[in-house]
Amino acid sequence: MLRILTFVLPLALWVWAFIDCLTTPEEEVKHLPKVVWVIIVLLFPLVGSIAWLVAGKQRAVRTAPAGGHGASGPAYDRRRDGRPLAPDDNPEFLASLKKHNNEHEDMLKQWEADLRRRENELRGKEDPDEERRS
Repeated sequence: MLRILTFVLPLALWVWAFIDCLTTPEEEVKHLPKVVWVIIVLLFPLVGSIAWLVAGKQRAVRTAPAGGHGASGPAYDRRRDGRPLAPDDNPEFLASLKKHNNEHEDMLKQWEADLRRRENELRGKEDPDEERRS
């Protein structure tokens, strides 16, 4: 059993570190380029995996200022425990939905008014033609 653990645990660590290294965005990689870290983890499974976990990636949670935009896009409100707030719980997101909904309703009203005007124009042109024929 001990032989299996001495083989399986380093293998699991190596696979996890390799996948983590591949999926980490370039801007979160520290000290060396991402390609070099991938090569180190592949060529030196145990030492490279431990080195990646210790020194290869920024592990701190970065938050952008509230309402502002960070390097990766818009900032999201966060709960007290640090997790992102769901869109349906975010008052700013809900307000933006109402704004877009009002804009779409205004556009729909304009289209309906334009359609009524065009229908009336067509009816007005068709009615005199029918009166002349009779």
